[in-house]
Amino acid sequence: MTDVSTESIAVRRLWQGLDLPGLVDVHTHFMPGNVLRKVWAYFDALGGYWPITYRDDEAARVARLREFGVVRYTSLFYPHRPGMAVWLNDWATGFAAAHPDCLHGATLYPEPEARDYVPAAIAAGARVFKAHVQVGGYDPRDPLLDEAWGALADAGVPVVVHCGSGPLPGEHTGPGPFSEVLRRHTRLTAIIAHAGSPEYTAFLDLAERHPNVHLDTTMVFTRFTERRAPFPVDDLPRLKDLADRILLGTDYPNIPYPYLEQLDALVHLDLGDDWLRGVLYGNAARLFDL
Repeated sequence: MTDVSTESIAVRRLWQGLDLPGLVDVHTHFMPGNVLRKVWAYFDALGGYWPITYRDDEAARVARLREFGVVRYTSLFYPHRPGMAVWLNDWATGFAAAHPDCLHGATLYPEPEARDYVPAAIAAGARVFKAHVQVGGYDPRDPLLDEAWGALADAGVPVVVHCGSGPLPGEHTGPGPFSEVLRRHTRLTAIIAHAGSPEYTAFLDLAERHPNVHLDTTMVFTRFTERRAPFPVDDLPRLKDLADRILLGTDYPNIPYPYLEQLDALVHLDLGDDWLRGVLYGNAARLFDL
């Protein structure tokens, strides 16, 4: 693993060279300890295929982001069964209060209570939600979520949605189901996690049809992802066309390589310094009014 101090210097040199005040990472994971341990256990069970690079305690993980110069980050988490979301949202309220550089997060699940706890979380200050269609194993078109999507759309609160079929497809992954949510809730502000990997082209189409749809870069373009789900070379110019709606995401700390690798992968796309400034800071700063 890259030495933390050496990596921090390299990360800071990158964004300072672009005259940025730091980085905004919209796809990082902080969650209750027992939940995070289960997430790590899932990756450990893959037999070394996906080692966790930053397997540290919570304080060390927060401190490292600050060393990197990440000025805002997220505490993305997600339920896999009914009855979890309220508890997770309550935890996140406390985490955000203790860490002002974290964008206050929340989540949802298709259950009758979602119509109440989503507006309640927004009223409590939640600034970004996470919906994980794959892990949750649910259909985003479920009527139990209709009022929740509507509340998010009305409030203009972004939701990071993992609805692509990577790393493994689910019954309701792919662009089709969530595109129907967007047809019903046209003002919903969505950030498609992992740029929709591996259905990159279809999710670029979705972003071009819906002006409130963004894509995050989480794990995309890295050597790890390019081996299994390479980004189509022919679609690279479309990333520049959507320059104001591409956001830095990394999946920290649950990544099988150093944080710097994600940033280097974006630099090597050679889409220009202005594009990088927007992706690494400006687009998220505007979206979240930082």
